[in-house]
Amino acid sequence: MGESLVDLLDQLDDIAEPPPVPMWPATPAWAVLALLLLAALTLGLRAFLRHRRATAWRRAALAELGALAPALEAGDPAALAALQTLLRRVALATAPRPEVAPLSGDGWARFLADSGAGFGPLAGDLATAPYRPVPAFDGPAALAAARAWIRRRHA
Repeated sequence: MGESLVDLLDQLDDIAEPPPVPMWPATPAWAVLALLLLAALTLGLRAFLRHRRATAWRRAALAELGALAPALEAGDPAALAALQTLLRRVALATAPRPEVAPLSGDGWARFLADSGAGFGPLAGDLATAPYRPVPAFDGPAALAAARAWIRRRHA
């Protein structure tokens, strides 16, 4: 027992470090799961982008309707004519062109009524608005009906 503390410390071995943890998964199942997850994310992104492209017309129409909103709420007859033009463009984008393009007057009013627009008596005013100024109309109701109709349309 006559060894000194320094002699005892010299007899100690260095600490053995464990091998580094590999970056690869321990089993092939994790790699398969990662590939499946990547494929699902890719398909989800493609579906989302396809949906965004398919509904771009709706976002543009709602943005244009938002720009028309102040004039419609104020009862401006020119805004009603612009609303009719916007609704016609939406109808041409979402319904068969041969069915919608020739419509005017009462035919256009019937199309709006048949498509569930909810314009009621405004449908006739909308049909004649580009040709004859409508003296008085319910602008907020027209705005709400147009917004609902655009949101319900599908291309």
